[in-house]
Amino acid sequence: MRDLNLPLPVTRAMLRPIFWAILNARLPFPAQRTLFEAVSRAQPIPEGAMVRQMRLGGRAAERISFEDTADDGAVLYLHGGGYTIGSITTHRTLAARLAREAGFAVYILDYRLAPEHPYPAALDDAEAAFVDLMALTGCRSEQIAISGDSAGGGPALGLAQRLVTHHGCTPAGLGLIAPVTDPTRIPDGARELVLNVPWMRACATAYVGDGDPADPRFAPLLGEMRGLPPTYVQVDVSELLHGQCVDLVAALRAADVPVRYTETRGMWHVAQLQAALTAPAATLVRELGQFLRSVIRMADLQELD
Repeated sequence: MRDLNLPLPVTRAMLRPIFWAILNARLPFPAQRTLFEAVSRAQPIPEGAMVRQMRLGGRAAERISFEDTADDGAVLYLHGGGYTIGSITTHRTLAARLAREAGFAVYILDYRLAPEHPYPAALDDAEAAFVDLMALTGCRSEQIAISGDSAGGGPALGLAQRLVTHHGCTPAGLGLIAPVTDPTRIPDGARELVLNVPWMRACATAYVGDGDPADPRFAPLLGEMRGLPPTYVQVDVSELLHGQCVDLVAALRAADVPVRYTETRGMWHVAQLQAALTAPAATLVRELGQFLRSVIRMADLQELD
């Protein structure tokens, strides 16, 4: 199936009732998960994508690659969904597009979800998966990039922080799509196209459980930024998470972390998931994939020095 290039207003009109129905704080999380997966199955993955089921760190995962995929690097991807919904299925098409653009296999992880498994379960799963991925591929940490969207962006940032402080190693780079880095920081405004404040509050409550909302494992925006790898952040100015992303970029730059930052206008939260429907979203995925390729290749070049 070839990609479409629908006008942004048309795509927005199509998506609005879908997201408003699924991301509903009055709907039980299991029902939200079922609906999100059902809708996501309609999204095609790029032609030529090879999907292999596996396990990483004791959790289900998928390796997505193409015939010309290089084997001297990898990307670990953490899906979004408010820490409570989302899965390999819901984000397979995005992970596949990143694999095609990056030229390296993307490994998407089925980390544990809240409220059944509040923080730091997702972060612990990501850490175990990254360590397992190094052993599986034979790659050094500097050859493996970490990427994630929305609530997957928080554990992605937290994982990079943990690798630096606990393991003494650094990933190749961080590719973050509108990351949630402080879940209890609920912005003004009741709703955007995708997110709404009641749902965000319900997700934050489920994720924190009985924990401390000031714990950097829960809110990595409060954690140490120094020593982190090159980071790319994408967000639209209309998003409820825009202010949080602005503060994240400022904190990274203050810590002398190389940062690339893209603000779009007229898109929506994680529009990259709809890259098959509209060209601007596909462009964002292409740019993120190229960034991931560049930081992994940089590690390979440094190894040759």
